[in-house]
Amino acid sequence: MENIAILKRTQELLEEVPLGGKDVDSKVRHLLKSEYLRRLSQYRRVDILLTQKYEMSFDEFISRRIVRERGYGWDVESDAMEWETAISGMKTMRRNIEELQ
Repeated sequence: MENIAILKRTQELLEEVPLGGKDVDSKVRHLLKSEYLRRLSQYRRVDILLTQKYEMSFDEFISRRIVRERGYGWDVESDAMEWETAISGMKTMRRNIEELQ
C-alpha cells in the first residue's frame, strides 16, 4: 500500500490525542473503528425499531411480501428501503471492523 500525506496540523492533532496507538496509522484505524461502531449502532437501532413495528424480522418481512400486502403505501415502502439499508449497512460495518482488527 502506498503512503498518503496528511496535513501537518492534522498530524499534530493526532499526536496530541491519546488514541489506540502511538503512530498515526494506529490512531486513524482507531478513529475508523469508532466511526464504524457508531454507524453499526445506528443501523442496529433501525433494525430493532422496525422489527418491533412489524413484529417480525427483515427476512420474514421480505418473504411475506409485506410491502405488497399493504398496498405499496409510502410508509411501508419507506420502511422497507430504510430497513434494507440498515441490514446492508450492518454487514458492511462488521466487515470493515473485522478488516481493521
